[in-house]
Amino acid sequence: MEEDLVKRAGIPFQSIPAAGVHGVGLRALPGNLAKLSRGVVASRRILQDFRPDVLFFTGGYVAFPMAFAGRKVPTLLYVPDIEPGLALKAVARFADRLTVTADASKEYFPAKQRIVVTGYPLRADLKGWSRQSGIQRLGLSGDLPVLLVTGGSKGARTINNAVLAHLPALLEMAQVVHITGSLDWPTVEAAAKDLPQNLSDRYHAMPYLHEMGAALAAADLVVSRAGASSLGEYPFFGLPAILVPYPYAWRYQKVNAEALSQHGAAILLEDHLMQECLFPLVRDLLNDPAKREAMCASMRTLAQPDAAGAIASQLLELAGETPL
Repeated sequence: MEEDLVKRAGIPFQSIPAAGVHGVGLRALPGNLAKLSRGVVASRRILQDFRPDVLFFTGGYVAFPMAFAGRKVPTLLYVPDIEPGLALKAVARFADRLTVTADASKEYFPAKQRIVVTGYPLRADLKGWSRQSGIQRLGLSGDLPVLLVTGGSKGARTINNAVLAHLPALLEMAQVVHITGSLDWPTVEAAAKDLPQNLSDRYHAMPYLHEMGAALAAADLVVSRAGASSLGEYPFFGLPAILVPYPYAWRYQKVNAEALSQHGAAILLEDHLMQECLFPLVRDLLNDPAKREAMCASMRTLAQPDAAGAIASQLLELAGETPL
């Protein structure tokens, strides 16, 4: 997916062989180590041709071969989630400087490393939206609260199913903007057709939304997973959140959700409790504007809207240029 996005932006792209080694099993380990070795060789060729002034990594096992091959080149690492994964920790050994989303990330790295808290970099297209423009773009009413439900580009089946199980009751209270992902879209589309007209008008379901800033700006409450973007986008919009960490991977999302929850900006809801607890939580928050306002205020204190510029300044400084 990243290759297509980079090429679409008109940026030169070269791939290298790489594979994970953590949790892959003994049978796959030798082959994956061989891929990493080939990745180091390919990385050296790229470095000889491109001759970079600085290297920039955001993690993943694909970063390791280049980090190893380019260990003599000034290197900056950005840590999106609060807790770094194994690959990020490995790449951090070669980094001259680390940038992190939140201060809490510092505890996962040696104290001697230079760490700069920048916040989470926001896409430029998110920043131009207001509540009013978001409402207009999505065809919403300004008279009812707006519940945003999203599970990322692929969707989140547990969240989708819990919303569908309580959909009429939710629509009695609020307008629902439901970004389903492609996998569950046929099921959601069929459920939408069965709604009575008065509730159907309040339900705005779609498999994907390019203008995500419109939904974030218009919403009064969001239900979502707790990926790294929740640490930047929700604070920017001051958006109270019910966060449902993805349970079938390492604990990155749970740590993210706990951080926002401990700050009073979000409520953590375990995935296996969705069917039982989602509706009562949403109902209580929609019926308690003072609680939502307090969560909104707490969320906004975490906003760092110039994170991308701060990271860029660190890159320029490492490259021997004047920072932004």
